[in-house]
Amino acid sequence: MVRTGELLDVLLAAGRRADRLTHVRHLPAREGVPVDWPAWADPDLVAGYRALGVERPWRHQAVAADAAWSGRHTVLSTSTGSGKSLAFWLPSLSAVRAQAAARALDPGRIETVARRGSVLYLCPTKALAADQRHALDRVLHAARLRDVRVSTCDGDTAQEERRWVQEYADVVLTNPDFLHFALLPQHRRWARLLGSLRYVVLDECHAFRGVFGAHVAAVLRRLRRVAGTYGADPVFLLASATTAEPAVSAARLIGAAPEDVVSVADDASPAGRKTVALWQPPEVAPAEGPWSGLLPEDDPWALPLDEPPVDVDRAGAEAAGDEAAARADGAATIDGDDPAARTAAPAPGPDAGSVGPAREGTGPLGTGEDLVADDPDRPRRSATAEVADLLADLTAAGARTLAFTRSRRAAESVATVTREHLREVDPELAVAVAAYRGGYLPEERRELEQAIRTGRLRALATTNALELGVDISGLDAVVIAGWPGTRVSLWQQAGRAGRAGADGLVVLVAREDPLDTYLVHHPEAALDAPVEATVFDPGNPYVLAPHLCAAAAETPIRAEELDLFGPNTRELLDVLVARGALRRRPSGWYWTHAEQAARLTDLRGTGGDPVRVVESTTGRLLGTVDSAAADSTVHAGAVYVHQGATYVVDELRLEDGVALVDRRDVDYGTWARWVTSTEIRSVTAERRWGPVTWGFGAVDVTTQVLSFQRKRIPDMEVLGSELLDLPARTLPTTSVWWTAPVEVLERAGITVETAPGALHAAEHASIGLLPLLATCDRWDLGGVSTALHADTEQATVFVHDAYPGGAGFAERGYGLGATWLRATRQAIATCPCRTGCPACVQSPKCGNGNNPLEKAAAVRLLDAVLAHAPA
Repeated sequence: MVRTGELLDVLLAAGRRADRLTHVRHLPAREGVPVDWPAWADPDLVAGYRALGVERPWRHQAVAADAAWSGRHTVLSTSTGSGKSLAFWLPSLSAVRAQAAARALDPGRIETVARRGSVLYLCPTKALAADQRHALDRVLHAARLRDVRVSTCDGDTAQEERRWVQEYADVVLTNPDFLHFALLPQHRRWARLLGSLRYVVLDECHAFRGVFGAHVAAVLRRLRRVAGTYGADPVFLLASATTAEPAVSAARLIGAAPEDVVSVADDASPAGRKTVALWQPPEVAPAEGPWSGLLPEDDPWALPLDEPPVDVDRAGAEAAGDEAAARADGAATIDGDDPAARTAAPAPGPDAGSVGPAREGTGPLGTGEDLVADDPDRPRRSATAEVADLLADLTAAGARTLAFTRSRRAAESVATVTREHLREVDPELAVAVAAYRGGYLPEERRELEQAIRTGRLRALATTNALELGVDISGLDAVVIAGWPGTRVSLWQQAGRAGRAGADGLVVLVAREDPLDTYLVHHPEAALDAPVEATVFDPGNPYVLAPHLCAAAAETPIRAEELDLFGPNTRELLDVLVARGALRRRPSGWYWTHAEQAARLTDLRGTGGDPVRVVESTTGRLLGTVDSAAADSTVHAGAVYVHQGATYVVDELRLEDGVALVDRRDVDYGTWARWVTSTEIRSVTAERRWGPVTWGFGAVDVTTQVLSFQRKRIPDMEVLGSELLDLPARTLPTTSVWWTAPVEVLERAGITVETAPGALHAAEHASIGLLPLLATCDRWDLGGVSTALHADTEQATVFVHDAYPGGAGFAERGYGLGATWLRATRQAIATCPCRTGCPACVQSPKCGNGNNPLEKAAAVRLLDAVLAHAPA
């Protein structure tokens, strides 16, 4: 193991890079607090853990396991690598074995005939389920237990194997999607498992957030209800990253009262000394170009997790990156926040009055401070280029490292350039570096995980597909290319360094973005602020309605069951009956249609099946691309990179869901160009504040990829461009909007030049504040601001739901318009920065790179609009 201090010295390169280090924080080591094994724990299982080196559990593991064994719903919210899995496997497997033993000792008793206890394990991704299966098999093998039957089961499981699981499995590892589409609609086939269900384990439950979290909450209520019909009342065990209010979030997820959930958050596992370094890449000479030596990070298919929904508006922004100039309306700014890039919304404080004239300091953009001299004509080196250098140096020094990137392309790029650097030093080191991302085949990902565990690979450049709990320990360092969006994600990624109590180095490298620049010069904002809470609304009628239909199809809904789904369930059922979705009978509510009710909704809102990437000459499946990303990443002529090898797309067959590629060595990359527009389809509600109009209704957010450019790597010279003939992608959703006619702009002293920045800043801040009022997440919203919109014929700010058909958040914003805008205005005006920062008007994933933004003008604009608000 390489010493952390030595690794930081390696990165500083004998002082040659010292000016890039903006802050160093040393987090002290923590001693572990072991306790005795619980008396109820299965002795064979305890022996198995001891054989794997776990002589005694940590205190938080034992406390959580005790609560679960006593029948209490329990959430364990501790750091990465703190051993949360032991806390849920110990009571659940002990219960399975105890019931199996009772059945064997007294087989004649009627209640023992079919009541061998069972456990259902749920997690956000198939990769995590496979990893837990591997870890669980190790424990059972070490314990020499052959009487616990474990199986994974998901949409890829063959029917014959699925039947075995239904009849015999004690522990089933799966995901909420399988429950929704297969297990619950066919619950009679799963009667044995459901009737004997003792525990339901929810791993990495902080990932169940936003609309996805609301969907999962509804699925879990359906699970509790169906299990109850078979006589089971399972205990829920939840494992979470360190988040705010874990008991409240857990209770909301499973449909229980917060006081009925035991929260264990006191981490008693050992932790090594962790060094956190904040790093800003150097300026580059104009002749070098900002992307010298590496593909730019403007891909930007940032796809943080494999499970969350993709916002079409955001998808278009990511696909085009810095090519944002190719938009339909040059005055429009388009935002769709990245799922991984979610920051806690700033709380409104007391009104500090209006903001004075803005002064841009020589410090980081938006701070107004004199810290560093940033010349706009001297751009900084890209974060991905810098991370490739740092990763090569760490690997050469003997460290084992993960480099987290914001996109799939960036992961491939960092791995490729790191290998090139190392090949000049030692060719054997070059083969010890690889990329890891979504879109790889499952067996390829398992092989990479095993290789980094065993040390055959020294470094992985990864998307945050490895942020969740896949067990990769023994790492010396983590390098993070760009702010990951939330403090929960930051500490999850940082927790990969120095797992198992060893010391670790974490380096956060700023992208050339105002938000990142601000954070590396204000360490308190990144490192000292509390982590965010997990936000979702299980009562969202847009989400709950199709799940009520699915529940009625599983078994008719009875009046006594309505409280399980929330206080407004009866009213929502009446709406569904009025629309013909359900039928009301004296005994309950019934689904009477031939089609499957579960098909009414998709938990993740992914917008279609993935597109397969297939090599034309061999028929080999290389990987997959999300449907929403296909137009911009695997169009005809696009370069597709897979583990450093380049392929050129010959044909994209959207109707077949396949992209045919040929292996070719090319010295260029491809970047798509697109246009996005928002069209009002219908106005559901409208009101006027004098000259200001508020509206709510149906909109179409349309994105179309029009062309692409070839750029030579590394100098990024444009080699040519080609037009594409691809269909427009339209997100039909709901939006709230408000207008600012010319007289309002003039009264606010806003000129033609400052109007786009004022509207853009107000839009960003309002998106950040709406989650406080609508129980949603920035990730669930998108926005557009324009100095002149074709439908309203005025300057307009739109904030829309990032889900087909809407999700109720924009409607909530419309209903609370005055409260929402006042909170937005206060958040901007009371922020101590002069020209804008992440706490007020900067967005963590702005489709226009947080440009233009006019903080002072935004406050004046909101004052002028609110002057017409009703008292």
